[in-house]
Amino acid sequence: MTKAAEIDIASVSKIYGQSTAVHAISLKIPAGTYCCLLGPSGCGKTSTLRMIAGHESISSGDIRLGNTVVTDLPPARRGTAMMFQSYALFPHLDLVDNVAFSLKMKGVDKDERRQKAMDMLRLMQLEAYATRRPAQLSGGQQQRVALARALITDPEALLLDEPLSALDPFLKIRMRAELKRLQTSLGITFVHVTHSQEEAMALADLIVVMNDGRIEQAAAPRVVFERPATAFVARFMGDHNVISGRAASSTNGAVTLDVVNGGQFTAQGAPIEAGQPVDIAVRTDRVRIAPTGVPGLGFTGIVSNIEYRGSTVKLSIDGAGIEDFTAILDDAAFFEQTIKVGDAVPLSWGEADAIVLGRIPI
Repeated sequence: MTKAAEIDIASVSKIYGQSTAVHAISLKIPAGTYCCLLGPSGCGKTSTLRMIAGHESISSGDIRLGNTVVTDLPPARRGTAMMFQSYALFPHLDLVDNVAFSLKMKGVDKDERRQKAMDMLRLMQLEAYATRRPAQLSGGQQQRVALARALITDPEALLLDEPLSALDPFLKIRMRAELKRLQTSLGITFVHVTHSQEEAMALADLIVVMNDGRIEQAAAPRVVFERPATAFVARFMGDHNVISGRAASSTNGAVTLDVVNGGQFTAQGAPIEAGQPVDIAVRTDRVRIAPTGVPGLGFTGIVSNIEYRGSTVKLSIDGAGIEDFTAILDDAAFFEQTIKVGDAVPLSWGEADAIVLGRIPI
């Protein structure tokens, strides 16, 4: 296989008429990394992927693959391969001819291209199905054919546009493991677009969270999970509560904020001028049903909803000027108590479980 390449995106924008889909983003994806572009629909992640692939023109900025600036190169000369969401297999061709199609377009000898196609089908554990047509395969098998067809050109980077979205939940989990195994064994750079937080956490070495055409955070999964950079990341990843207010004071690496019509809370972070807007995040799984021993690290609220999730129970709580505050409790801890909707409960958390969030300049 071809050596993996670093992808360097430098101040890249994409403008459609009066609308800006991607706002001057800069990102370095190290060679051999599994990178997931993560965000809601319309955040710019697919436009970014298509600009890397050359299927979308760049309005401004540059993209470099390895040592080559590929900004103005056609897709076939970039050293990338793209696997589309629909798989786009040819229904009238068998698997060998489907996989070998790009080599046929390059004028590669028939025997050579068929041999290489069989090698790729073997890699995907599909050699027994070589004479079948796509309609005779399951969704997971079709996906592996599409992967084989993309990889047969020995790309330096494989680009995947929501490759698991058409699969059922059980097959998604199996194919996640297959994709990670494949990327590890091939050692090439993968860039994978998804709107699934779980998928990105399971697969990526580098998660790039996008919102409204901007990068909110680019970091390892554990960093994104434990220390979200902004309120959007904290809410989108779903593992933190966000409390918004105005800074009251800053002392000894802690910021105190006042919530309108509510309480006063403290979080770890750099000093912020009094009166400035500030967001803090509190880990949902670190919230305890217990009186707070320290001012600013808890409040008493009313339970508005209870969801049993098997190993955990999710409580939604309103109070202290906060709506829909979430506590994720261990199921054993929850059932030791008798909590029901409408109850007033004391909540608390540790000093390390509340952090001050940053803000993306608009």
